[in-house]
Amino acid sequence: TNCLTMAWRLFKNLSEEQQRYEKQLIFEHPAFVKLCQQLLRDARRMTRGDLVFSLHAVVNLGVPQNTLLVQTLVRVCQEKLNQLDNRCISVLATTLSGMDKDKNVSALQAGLQLLVEQRISSIRDIFILQNLMKCLGKDAPVFLKKKLEMAVLREIDGLTFPNALRMFLALAAMNYCSLPILNACSKKIHENVHDAPFRQLILILEACHTLQYRNVKLFSALADYVNSTAYLWDKRQIILFLSACEILGFQPTELLDIFAEKVTEDPDFLNLKNLLIVLRVYSRLNYVPRVQKQLFFETLHSCLDKCLPQISNTDLLKAVYSLGILGYLPHHALDELLQKDSKDELILPDDLKEQNEVMLRCVRTCMELDSPSFTKPAFVLTENLSSSISLNLRKAQEALIKLLGDENMFRQNVWLPYKYHIDFEIRMDSDTKKVLPIAATDDHPDSRVQRLAFLFAPMSAFCLGTTHPQGKLAMKKRHLNKLGYHVILIQNKKFQEMKNEDAVEFLKRKIYSEDAFSFPEATVQDNN
Repeated sequence: TNCLTMAWRLFKNLSEEQQRYEKQLIFEHPAFVKLCQQLLRDARRMTRGDLVFSLHAVVNLGVPQNTLLVQTLVRVCQEKLNQLDNRCISVLATTLSGMDKDKNVSALQAGLQLLVEQRISSIRDIFILQNLMKCLGKDAPVFLKKKLEMAVLREIDGLTFPNALRMFLALAAMNYCSLPILNACSKKIHENVHDAPFRQLILILEACHTLQYRNVKLFSALADYVNSTAYLWDKRQIILFLSACEILGFQPTELLDIFAEKVTEDPDFLNLKNLLIVLRVYSRLNYVPRVQKQLFFETLHSCLDKCLPQISNTDLLKAVYSLGILGYLPHHALDELLQKDSKDELILPDDLKEQNEVMLRCVRTCMELDSPSFTKPAFVLTENLSSSISLNLRKAQEALIKLLGDENMFRQNVWLPYKYHIDFEIRMDSDTKKVLPIAATDDHPDSRVQRLAFLFAPMSAFCLGTTHPQGKLAMKKRHLNKLGYHVILIQNKKFQEMKNEDAVEFLKRKIYSEDAFSFPEATVQDNN
């Protein structure tokens, strides 16, 4: 056992390439074969500690799971399960969490779960509890997850920084979002973020995504740390961090600016894979750098042009779509996309057919509305498909009736050209700032009539913790501006939480504010 454990300790500190080489040497060494044979013979006579540590070392050294040695050790662990102390249970749990499910492993895991249920009140070590959480995983019954949560909370005052990092991963493995534990871990990580290895930062963000845990203070602390040490990290590492932020809908503005500078200074590291990630991040988070905006887009455009000879149809569409969301049209890539489409050569996977069609339609809309030659139409053809309103808009409907006095003073559920939809529309005289009846302005375009479009959007359509719209919503707002609408974006969840009188007052401020009578020209330059 000592020999195998020492071999594993030396082995795990090597690089992947060294591990492959050393593994081959170990497996081919005649002494290793004899050692495994002796282990197989003596398995049932070993102490509990030697047994679990031997299994742990053998599995982690890469001995195949279907070998007689590994299966024998697993079966002997089943037989001696009740003899294991808490430390041995922890080692066994760690080993099982890295093994594939088979008949013997599943049986041992089920037995371990029963043993944990009996002993959980006696386990005081957070490290052991974390290993058990990882081993039992998302399939553990809810009552056992709650027991593990309570056991951790009993010891939470002794939480260390390394334990806080590991706890995120343990909860993610169980797919169990315990807010008291996560908040305590977040506080500890916030205080010690400068001691966190880069890989751990990514794993924390991924765990937050799995658990649907949104903590803006934690994300900001991690982003500030990466931002202040950006000169230490490889550009590809920063891409990984930004990608993890994008999945959470979190916009680390300073880091996005710094990375944009790195792209413009040295774009050669941007291969196709990295380019697509960068485009996705900036477009979804609807972020345009504060300085050298045009140079940033031109650099991305140039990198995309270099990739055109080998780019797939799907990736080409994604790239053009991402730039289109930001209001930038990459001419060469766009021409190639449209040529393939016109020749029916734009063959896209069937499993994403609907999604690809939506992206292609958005690209065509951007071509038309974001073109410098497009002028605001005097009249926009609209359509009311249904007078009914969804339940989550009833409160807004009632507030508008109370504010304006009549349903005839606004329209609801309005469909516009380019398949755009708005929840409510009202029209105002830009001179007198009075709301006009819809019927009075329907067929008579008048330059004094100001159209207001209300969009009640979910929180997920905005960057986390802000009112900054994400890419799709920002593009829709920009295009509605081009069609002659002043767009009022409202976070529907927060609106629903208002008292009725506050909701009316809120809409009143939005309608009669000075912003409602200005027409921003949404371009790449002022996208933010």
